[in-house]
Amino acid sequence: MTEDAAARLEGSVEPPARKLGGVKAVGILGILAGVVLIVTGIVVWIMVSGQLQAERITIPDDAMAFQGQTVAGPFTAFVQADIIQHHAVEASEGRTYAELEQDDPLRATMSNASFLRASLFTSVVSFGVAAFAIGIGILSIMFGWALHRLASAPVVVRPAAVV
Repeated sequence: MTEDAAARLEGSVEPPARKLGGVKAVGILGILAGVVLIVTGIVVWIMVSGQLQAERITIPDDAMAFQGQTVAGPFTAFVQADIIQHHAVEASEGRTYAELEQDDPLRATMSNASFLRASLFTSVVSFGVAAFAIGIGILSIMFGWALHRLASAPVVVRPAAVV
């Protein structure tokens, strides 16, 4: 091989040996799925937050944090659930719903406290799922972009050394 031929081949670009259209399509689908996950996560977060704010729950002064704030997010919902438990246990002198006699008037209070806590914890879980969806959406976009970019990259062929 002459030096001219070797110089022409060096740095030349050839198409890949296989078609990579499927890989590009998977990359694009990953990007689109990521966008859908992020938008869905944001919508759920806003919706749950709006529903909590509509209840106008104010965290009492004896709570561990966020005193006087309106319950509107995962941390304020968790703190409100905690203080409800604290007040319920205090009212029942440390006894649970199951430990109270069936005719004890405190059973209704303990039952309500349990239902309120469960509802607040459900919102905390909803915020967590929304955050998870947003995080997976970001990863999906990154992986999709990487796949698409790798499938689109030209293959550079370097000639073998001439002996």
